[in-house]
Amino acid sequence: MDDFSDDFRAGLHDLMKWRRDVRHFKTDPVDEALVRQCLDTFSLAPSVGLSEPWRVLHVRSETARTAAIENFQAANEQALTGYDGDKAALYASLKLSGMREAPEHFAIYCDDETSKGAGLGAGTMPEMRRYSVVGAVTLMWLTARSLGLGIGWVSVLDPVRLNADLDVPEGWTLVAYLCLGWPSENTLTPELETKGWEKRAASLHIESR
Repeated sequence: MDDFSDDFRAGLHDLMKWRRDVRHFKTDPVDEALVRQCLDTFSLAPSVGLSEPWRVLHVRSETARTAAIENFQAANEQALTGYDGDKAALYASLKLSGMREAPEHFAIYCDDETSKGAGLGAGTMPEMRRYSVVGAVTLMWLTARSLGLGIGWVSVLDPVRLNADLDVPEGWTLVAYLCLGWPSENTLTPELETKGWEKRAASLHIESR
């Protein structure tokens, strides 16, 4: 199908607007079929050389989840030391993770050593494999939002420590640690903006060469 209606385009635009980084979750469980529906979108994602380098770990055990939460806490405390004054106070007030409340955790990796795709497109730009994983995460995120679910991307983590705790193979690179669940609130405005951490650019700046 290549003839999309105006209503479809408007709905897609709204979906992208409502895709927010969620840090406030309800603790209600998510039906396994909905989780599967979100994960199935990985098969629709583009990947360099058709390498499909994404590797998904469903972090379900209490041991693994606790280790990830403790990892975040340590990394967050370390990050705070990089600020001072009002910026430090503001950083300390931010909720940067919904890991305790979110019912589902996923660690998304890139297999940098995959033989799938025979290296096409990755010989000159090996980082393209990781960008492919980011593209797949984006599709999962939009799908989750369309189902009323939310996703939070936790980037305040020590990836080396997480790799050891999750016992991942060598050659895998952490791309995203995602929390998934039902948002306790919905808003169009990023929390970092409402808290005054940063402002969103009014428009895209494009340069010509």
